[in-house]
Amino acid sequence: MTFTVAQIAEKVRGEVVGNGETPITGFASAENARPGDLTFADKEEYFLAADASPAAAILVSVPFVSATKAVIRVPNARVAVARLLPLFFPPDETPQGIDPTARIAASAQVDPTAHIGPGCVIGARVKIGARSVLLGGNHVGRDCVIGDDSVLHPNVVLYARTQIGHRVAVHAGTVIGSDGYGYVFDEGKHRKVLQVGNVAIHDDVEIGANCAIDRGALGSTVIGQGSKIDNLVHIAHNVVIGGHCLVMGQVGFAGSTKLGDYCVIASQSGIAGHLKLGHQATVGAKSGVMRDIPDKGTVLGIPAAPDKQAKRQFIAIQQLPDLIRRMRELEKQLADLAARAD
Repeated sequence: MTFTVAQIAEKVRGEVVGNGETPITGFASAENARPGDLTFADKEEYFLAADASPAAAILVSVPFVSATKAVIRVPNARVAVARLLPLFFPPDETPQGIDPTARIAASAQVDPTAHIGPGCVIGARVKIGARSVLLGGNHVGRDCVIGDDSVLHPNVVLYARTQIGHRVAVHAGTVIGSDGYGYVFDEGKHRKVLQVGNVAIHDDVEIGANCAIDRGALGSTVIGQGSKIDNLVHIAHNVVIGGHCLVMGQVGFAGSTKLGDYCVIASQSGIAGHLKLGHQATVGAKSGVMRDIPDKGTVLGIPAAPDKQAKRQFIAIQQLPDLIRRMRELEKQLADLAARAD
């Protein structure tokens, strides 16, 4: 599909500098751009690379001017890129209907516009909304609900009574609604506590590959509207994640912790159970969170501490070898003084 620079600028509310009739046939980074491509830059070094590339036009968020290419100026180039990519790379179309290898319970309700791929198993009383897609090998347990325009990538498993909202994407290998980790010590052994809750995932959530989201022991494990979860994340029973949170890869949440809205949890962090993380709380990478975090609080380290305090600790640790050396020198000097005094 071909667009003019002016048409693209209109879609992102940008300002054209140069020839607005320049045809655009693709989108690429500067190092991979070909003639006819649109590329982007938000820093001077990136702009210089884009200007030297074969690309036909450059999307920028700074007041650069090119002598040879059309430029589209926008407030934020990366936001504009996110809005434009679907134009050049539209999602694959899936035909409506049910693959003959799928097994669907008689009591299930599948919207006629949905796509049920090969090898899917749909349990009793499941409801699947309009235009939703199960790509293949999906197991959807009894009494699950999947809203409109949601996508389960291959081999996603939904245990019984899981609720999925509208426009939710769940990537391959993720398991939602498995047993929470609940045991009590009784008569010399660990007795399992039945996990009888469910998982509720609100609208516009995206969940990465190979995640495990446990159902509540009692009540629901909840993922709030618009939250985005990376690959390899574990969310334990009765965790509640607020709206529009970002959770990076390899993060683990222990049970019953609650996050406010717009929290950011960086990679490989561990969050202890029964904590409260306030709105817009931020957890740095590889942190071990053992205490509540207030609204807009930022913590780092193991155990996690407020960011300024943690940075002072990091600096102090880096100075330890020099401090030890100086201490040994002082000890030697004291020993020599003591020897001369004797």
